[in-house]
Amino acid sequence: MSVTAPSGFAASGVVAGLKASGKRDLALVQNLGPLSAAAAVFTTNRCKANPVLWSERVIQDGVVSAIVLNSGGANCYTGAQGFQTTHATAEAVAEQLGVSAGDVLVCSTGLIGEQLPVDKLVAGVSSAAAALATDAGLGAAEAIMTTDTRPKESVHRSTDGWTIGGMAKGAGMLAPGLATMLVVLTTDAVLRSEQLDAALRSATRVTFDRLDSDGCMSTNDTVALLASGASGVEPDEVAFALALTEVCRDLAEQLQADAEGASHDIAIEVVGAASEEDAVTVGRAVSRSNLFKAAIFGNDPNWGRVLAAVGTTDAAFDPYGIDVAINGVQICTGGEPDQPRDLVDLTPRKVHILIDLHAGEETATILTNDLTHDYVHENSAYAS
Repeated sequence: MSVTAPSGFAASGVVAGLKASGKRDLALVQNLGPLSAAAAVFTTNRCKANPVLWSERVIQDGVVSAIVLNSGGANCYTGAQGFQTTHATAEAVAEQLGVSAGDVLVCSTGLIGEQLPVDKLVAGVSSAAAALATDAGLGAAEAIMTTDTRPKESVHRSTDGWTIGGMAKGAGMLAPGLATMLVVLTTDAVLRSEQLDAALRSATRVTFDRLDSDGCMSTNDTVALLASGASGVEPDEVAFALALTEVCRDLAEQLQADAEGASHDIAIEVVGAASEEDAVTVGRAVSRSNLFKAAIFGNDPNWGRVLAAVGTTDAAFDPYGIDVAINGVQICTGGEPDQPRDLVDLTPRKVHILIDLHAGEETATILTNDLTHDYVHENSAYAS
């Protein structure tokens, strides 16, 4: 049920004809209230798609009645016509649901530099509005897929009577910019937009912002959190933030597991850092090393590639005092060889890299994937 698991929400996923495949390509999520509180975070890419430019304005007052999302086209670098298409989409939702267009978030995903057919979008919105249901979360999650092989959904039900639901799409261009890919989160808890914003930024900082599949940041990334207040329960803010983080982490791991062409899911855990920022910087440097990622694809525990990537950062550490373990085998201690590398088994899909900088007490984990032939093939033909 994902986004419709919390009370006070309806969703749908329909075929608007934006995809040549004829599959679902337009999703609509409506907040039925009584509250319409919301928060959102967006890509920090300076080259932003029209839906992001629109939604950044919408979210300023913290009020959102609905969110509409399409796959089949990013509506990015489409000029004034593209912005008008976004505006027309929001207006169509507003007309169908009896709300203000200024309270409608719009998200798009797909190929950059192609105009979306506004007539199909408007017709699709009409179909989506007619299909809205409180048990149609899966259809909405399917409608936002692009190169994804499966929908991503997550639900947390508290013992206090409130619920969080979520859906996500993303299989490539998973690099952080406050948020990553497209995500819709819903809750029936009673919370103000300011409280939602604080919880959302806290959650995305340690989940989506640490998913770095291929080092490429999208122009359309959006994570939105909507609260209906339909449970009538005002949660403890700390408990809510922790639960939201759990949902975001679950979705981030699902995105990692469905990354384009990946054959290994890699967790790079950095410990002993002088600061959390240093730990993130080091983990991200390793995650973006094509040499390292290619080695993991080849089941080669080449720990020299880990240290070479660590050395490109400005983090505080002694270059000859670093430890590295791969899947539990300590293969480097104090910058020198330890256990034989042939003891490392890289045949399982999950890979754990542990890097100890011995420079402090801070830690962070970055999630990434290996670099495969399938990834190159899929992205070489993306626009075909």
